[in-house]
Amino acid sequence: MRPTTEADLAEAIAAATAPLLVRGGGTRTIGQAVGDVLETGGLTGVALYEPGALTLVVRAGTPVAEVERVLAADRQRLAFEVPDLRGLLGREGVSTIGGVVAANASGPRRVQVGAARDALLGVRFVDGSGTVIKNGGRVMKNVTGYDLVKLLAGSRGTLGVLTEVSFKVQALPEAEATLVIGGLGDEAGLAALRRALGSPFDISGAARHSGQSLIRVEGMAGSVAYRLDRLRALVGGDVKVAEAAVSAALWRDVRDVALFHDKPGEVWRIVTLSTAAAEIAGRLAGEALWDCGGGLIWLRLDHGRGAEVAAAVAGRGHATRVRGDGGPVFPPEAPEVALLAAGLRAKFDPRGILNAGLMG
Repeated sequence: MRPTTEADLAEAIAAATAPLLVRGGGTRTIGQAVGDVLETGGLTGVALYEPGALTLVVRAGTPVAEVERVLAADRQRLAFEVPDLRGLLGREGVSTIGGVVAANASGPRRVQVGAARDALLGVRFVDGSGTVIKNGGRVMKNVTGYDLVKLLAGSRGTLGVLTEVSFKVQALPEAEATLVIGGLGDEAGLAALRRALGSPFDISGAARHSGQSLIRVEGMAGSVAYRLDRLRALVGGDVKVAEAAVSAALWRDVRDVALFHDKPGEVWRIVTLSTAAAEIAGRLAGEALWDCGGGLIWLRLDHGRGAEVAAAVAGRGHATRVRGDGGPVFPPEAPEVALLAAGLRAKFDPRGILNAGLMG
């Protein structure tokens, strides 16, 4: 099924008698869901764009590339830096903006501006009974009652099928540059990232891989030059500077986890304490890419090591298997969280037909 209007989508869900596998472009789906495929790619188009108000309202099936083109024409962007995981997951197809929100997909700039959910102003969606629900609007701090905007972001279609999303967008900066720091081991290299993030110099990216630590700053050209100078003295090590397009290419690779493209093995996304990042990766002895100052680890391992990952991360975060077969994909929920999640699913999808089993 590929409805082209919100009304058709609501009708299709209300009439469903079996589970539905909700899919945008299918470029970032993980987990095990079953059912008849319900595609949102027919719900396309920009409903409203007000560059002066930094506000965008767009239908959920609109390709991310189209959204980025519209914004770039007015020198604006989605602040949260949408990752493209097709190379990592071996997928083809077109990433949709609704899929981005459903996965709360966010890139390296999260350390500065937050995740996709933090840029969301409002959503429209159809719940598991076929009811159209609207929450939020076109300005920040407009939520009354339950904040369904934040709830839908990251729910992966298990609570409702998004039809429209609205964002606060961001002006493109005048300049960007990246400090590329070599000559440090992982512990020291991650410590340099933490020092930078703890400084007053407004870091928009802090990552490490392949023996190098990367620290990005963006903004007015004079401000970028000043902060680079101060950060050089702060972090130490063998420091070089990448600017403009060269800097942007470095962060596309971090954003898209390009380090693991065309390499075999499982890939895990581990969220943890930045101070524990080096120890966890060292204990598992995999190839690592650290983002968010070390608080996010992308780790490539041989297949079948899920139990070791869980043990290494226990009590210090959670791990999600984003590539590879066998065993659970998502970490187990604490009993209190599981009870809350079950209550939400019972409220918004009482028949249990939306992406059934995806996150279970």
